[in-house]
Amino acid sequence: MKKIETVSLVGLGGIGSVYLSLISQAIPMENIRVIAGGQRGARYKQKGVTVNGRAFFFPVCEPGVPGKPSAPSEPGAPVEPADLLIFAVKQTRLQEAIEDARGHLGPDTVVLSLLNGVTSEGIIAEAYGPEHLLYSLVLNTNAVRVGDDTVYASLGVIPFGEAVNRKGAYSEKVQRVEEFFSRVGIPYDIPEDMIRALWKKFMANVGGNQVSALLGCKNKIIRDVASVRDLAAAAAKEVVEVSKAEGTGLVDEDVQAFVESVKCQDPEGKTSMLQDIEAGRRTEVDIFGGVVVELAKKHRLQVPVNEMLLRCIHAKEDIAEFQRG
Repeated sequence: MKKIETVSLVGLGGIGSVYLSLISQAIPMENIRVIAGGQRGARYKQKGVTVNGRAFFFPVCEPGVPGKPSAPSEPGAPVEPADLLIFAVKQTRLQEAIEDARGHLGPDTVVLSLLNGVTSEGIIAEAYGPEHLLYSLVLNTNAVRVGDDTVYASLGVIPFGEAVNRKGAYSEKVQRVEEFFSRVGIPYDIPEDMIRALWKKFMANVGGNQVSALLGCKNKIIRDVASVRDLAAAAAKEVVEVSKAEGTGLVDEDVQAFVESVKCQDPEGKTSMLQDIEAGRRTEVDIFGGVVVELAKKHRLQVPVNEMLLRCIHAKEDIAEFQRG
């Protein structure tokens, strides 16, 4: 089995910087490439990023075109394909990121998408081929990003794997990532039913992220205020109904499990969507409520709560854009 020795990452935001900072302490820095161009790439080269107050200057590769990626020292020079290619961008940048990272893909490259939602793996598989991809997600990482500074208290865990994983019979791709995560100290899980695991997080994001973004509230408000908690649960319940139609494994009891899980989160924590709203950025509402609404139409289901959340959050985004002029 070929070990993972080189890592390329596109998306040096909160999640990307947290996990890459850990990886860089276990493998040589020259085996790491951050794919970033323009002003963003120049800033990373000059100022680096900080994670919990520690500065990191990761090698930066200019985005390459298919067949001609760019190396850190000489734009236009080829780089070797990565053993592991990680996507940690926002969904709105995924198509651009796929093209930027294409030159880092080789025959043996394993691709992980740490994006929210349930659509990114299909988009990447269509672009690169499903043979490279493993499903993955991030749970319980409370990273907060301000500028190029990230602070976190909980590293969380990365569940990953094929759609179905049988202990003792993992695919070679799964075994390679498991060995690498163990070596670099990234907490991980390999669920037997990875699709259900993705949809459980999707349900939590649809409920918690959207409600927190609309109402401007921290985790403790969802936990302690009954009307807010009920709204989040209602949005999550609609996800369960869509999941049943899609055959992705969610059941009614998962809604209560989601509500209970909020009690275990940092009460002062803010969801990523709330952070986006507060920063005046476009959110990921289209891959949460937007996907629920789209799939509900496909199955002729009614999802009024998600329709309302989608429209209201888009309105908040539009107001912020209008106020910026």
